[in-house]
Amino acid sequence: MSIWNDFLPVFIAAFLLSACFVFFKKRNFAFLSLAAIAGAFYFIFFSQIQNQAYVPFDSGVEAEGIIRKAEQLPSRQRLIAELENPYGGRIQINAQRYPLFRYGDLLKIKGVIKKPDAEFLNYYKKENIAGIANYPEIGLIESGRGNFIKATLLNFKNKIIETFKNNLPAEKAAFLAGITLGERQEFSKEFEEKMSLSGTTHIVALSGYNVSVIALAAAGFFGLYFSRTVTFYLSVLIIILFVLMTGGEASIVRAAIMGIIALLAKETERLFSMRNAIIIAAFLMVLFNPRLLVFDLSFQLSFAALLGIVYLLPVLQNVTGVRGRGRLDWKENAFTTVSAQLAAVPLLLANFGIFSLTSFIANILILSAIPLTMGLGFLMGGLGFISEFLAGIAGLAVNFLLSYELWIIDLFSRITLPIAIDSFGFFAAIGYYSLLIAFIYVKRR
Repeated sequence: MSIWNDFLPVFIAAFLLSACFVFFKKRNFAFLSLAAIAGAFYFIFFSQIQNQAYVPFDSGVEAEGIIRKAEQLPSRQRLIAELENPYGGRIQINAQRYPLFRYGDLLKIKGVIKKPDAEFLNYYKKENIAGIANYPEIGLIESGRGNFIKATLLNFKNKIIETFKNNLPAEKAAFLAGITLGERQEFSKEFEEKMSLSGTTHIVALSGYNVSVIALAAAGFFGLYFSRTVTFYLSVLIIILFVLMTGGEASIVRAAIMGIIALLAKETERLFSMRNAIIIAAFLMVLFNPRLLVFDLSFQLSFAALLGIVYLLPVLQNVTGVRGRGRLDWKENAFTTVSAQLAAVPLLLANFGIFSLTSFIANILILSAIPLTMGLGFLMGGLGFISEFLAGIAGLAVNFLLSYELWIIDLFSRITLPIAIDSFGFFAAIGYYSLLIAFIYVKRR
């Protein structure tokens, strides 16, 4: 009953607001209030369904589980396993670095499963993980128990990453895997700290550019052999497969949905509405997992940054009178960076307590090179299936760009002008966004 009690104030407030809006004939706001009530009911309904798991906690247990996700971190393996009968539900297994386990491996697990700490409980609920087993005894029973398509896609991704490692120094290969495939498993703690201090962590979050590269390449290839309609469906299929291959983070799922909507608009010869695409993408993602809205920082940052680019960027251009892309697109990158980061500042301060003003400069300098790096990275990975020699040639150009980008990250991890706030609460965020929305409304008029 506690979850109902938590949402009771939401129900009461939303109901009273909707009643007031109806009385004053503000039907749009009344609809939003009623939608909030419906959303809260759906969240509760989803939570009740999601919690149906049978996991034996705090006692020695022998169980079997199939690996649904495997991450090889520098010091350990992080495995997400689906328990088999007589148990049920997903658990996270922290295991030794070796022997390596893969997606689809059926394991025999012997150890103690603990409930997640209260501090991280919502994160694990969002990931649908019921418990954690730290370094249990693990034995491999059988391989190949996962989905064949997903297993093939993961092997395809691993081959691309292997090509990066064979032709680039370790840190550069890891960074290239991050910006093209969203892989951060090989990042050292020192490098993650540098990206955080320089404000460039978002670069390794897959986004619309990754989707656009995949979509354009697919459309260009299939367009040579198939009709326009068939090319459309095949391009959509490739985008979906890319999302499955890269793990389905919030930013890439959002970009994929919006990319598919854009392709659909082109196919049906209709105008593409960015506002409607954002709403549809957010609705579908929250419908699939409503916990994303509250407990997934990646989801929040992705949509906040996008809304900043869509609504704040043109206003800033109008206010400053600066037009055009500029040499190496520096003007566009500058406005894009400022708009996205201004929209995400409350989230950054609330979750990390610090925001560096020099991150604006770092992003302006680095974003000019990132699209070309991604494009050459995809080319290099593709050539690796044909010839390591050809991949190595592409790697020479990629290596130069990566050297520049890593130098920028290192430089601005040392040169910082931090804004540090111990606590940035809900009402402070409401005030900030109210001022930002008012600024956009006034200046757009």
